[in-house]
Amino acid sequence: MSTLQEKKPATMYENVMQQYNQVANLVGLNENIKKILGITNNEIIVHFPVKMDNGEVKIFTGYRVQHNNALGPYKGGLRYHPTIDVDDAKALAMWMTWKTSLAGLPFGGAKGGIQLDPREHSLAELERITRRFTYALGDNIGPDQDIPAPDVNTNPQTMAWILDTYMSTKSPSSRSHNNHIVTGKPVGSGGLEGRDRATGFGVFLTIKLYLASQGKTLEGKTFIVQGFGNVGQWASQFMVEEGAKLIAVQDAHATLYKEEGIDPITLTEHTQPRKGSIAGFTEAEEIAPDDFFGLECDVLIPAALGNQINQDNALSVKANLIAEGANGPITTEGEEVLLKRGITIIPDILCNSGGVIGSYFEWLQNRHGEIWQLDEVMQKIEKKLTENFKRVEKAVEENEVDWRTAAYIIAIHRIELAYTQRGIFP
Repeated sequence: MSTLQEKKPATMYENVMQQYNQVANLVGLNENIKKILGITNNEIIVHFPVKMDNGEVKIFTGYRVQHNNALGPYKGGLRYHPTIDVDDAKALAMWMTWKTSLAGLPFGGAKGGIQLDPREHSLAELERITRRFTYALGDNIGPDQDIPAPDVNTNPQTMAWILDTYMSTKSPSSRSHNNHIVTGKPVGSGGLEGRDRATGFGVFLTIKLYLASQGKTLEGKTFIVQGFGNVGQWASQFMVEEGAKLIAVQDAHATLYKEEGIDPITLTEHTQPRKGSIAGFTEAEEIAPDDFFGLECDVLIPAALGNQINQDNALSVKANLIAEGANGPITTEGEEVLLKRGITIIPDILCNSGGVIGSYFEWLQNRHGEIWQLDEVMQKIEKKLTENFKRVEKAVEENEVDWRTAAYIIAIHRIELAYTQRGIFP
């Protein structure tokens, strides 16, 4: 009997550490700064009771990991998902540090969430869970300390509950100054016009910019999307408006295919009364989930969860371009296979950064007491994203590296510069 055990797939945290160490060694990052950036600043785990609609009390576990704040307050989303744990939160927080740094924003990186499946709870229960989680976090979050935002299975309503709970715990004199405790709020509660589509717009824009750098356009290009939440929906709409054709969509419940093209608006309308599920959509054929990545297409947009593309299914990918709408959707082993096959990957810290850029403008809008219109907001996001894209494109050419490595080089260098100039306390 063989004593050899099958190698376990790398976790998201192991992936992000491999990515970080590889680039840190490549650029000769100062060893002391390398130690600092290789760990998190704070890992907050809270257990809290919430009374369910039937009177039963359940205990929930929530996380908030704060990776680094050398460039500014911690910034990052909160996700509600059964699989979220402290290691996932650590990985996602580190990615947020690189993302905000690459974008040139005055933010650090954080991430968190609650272990739960929101489909198993009523709206009233989700409100009580969110408010109790916010209370449990206490002063670990704040408009100049740590600013949460929506992520997987959270939305503007979730942010509104956090905002109200946080403000309710503060003195009356300070409440009016705390609107920017969260971003991604409803517009009526101080949210930003266009924040809902900012991440999906960024995915679309980086694809468009990449194709333009190759002398191509989106007209007639076929694409497939994994995950049809906020990011997948908006990215698809922008892509189709530019002349591309959505031929397949996959979520946790179904995999849809239609060679003639799927209308993303019609599919979005189908998902709304079904808690986001694409299952049962009659205007496309349902195919086996394992066939999804192997579909013939020009562009693949993984916009679901992490570690979806690995060394096994990476061999079946037919797309020439992968745009990471999700955080960490490709394992390091899977990426190695893809790069060897000549497939270009627009990395998450660039590709889906439209969301945090939109969040930055919402944070500014609240701090300054201003209200910006949709067209103005989208122009700001497009300008910032285009500048970031051009910087990464230049780094790819100058360093003769892939796009992720180039993006990491820029992100890590900016933080290194901050530590070098400021020194390390004490």
